[in-house]
Amino acid sequence: QLVESGGGLVQPGGSLRLSCAASGFSLDSYSIGWFRQAPGKEREGVSCISRSGESIDYLDSVKGRFTISRDNAKNTVYLQMNNLKPEDTGVYYCAAPCAWSLLGYYGMEHWGKGTPVTVSL
Repeated sequence: QLVESGGGLVQPGGSLRLSCAASGFSLDSYSIGWFRQAPGKEREGVSCISRSGESIDYLDSVKGRFTISRDNAKNTVYLQMNNLKPEDTGVYYCAAPCAWSLLGYYGMEHWGKGTPVTVSL
């Protein structure tokens, strides 16, 4: 089971750190991805990190603002989100595994229930 936490309400320009914790299995066996779904829109891939953490991919619109990382000892993957914008609003999900190509992210089998992020004044 994957469990996300850390969402909330933040003003534009603010920061949040999301966490994705696993129970029942070891996250270090999987690459992990973060996804988001804004109201009325399709879910989109935000970032994906390999098992070792050496390979990372980001959605173009979050590059330079979001940082994905993992602490396998804590069985947790993080998404540090800085300089948040209203268009970052949505429910954020983590998923495992996660692979990527020019066509997008694929291969996800396990999903968390999500944590909501609202960026607004």
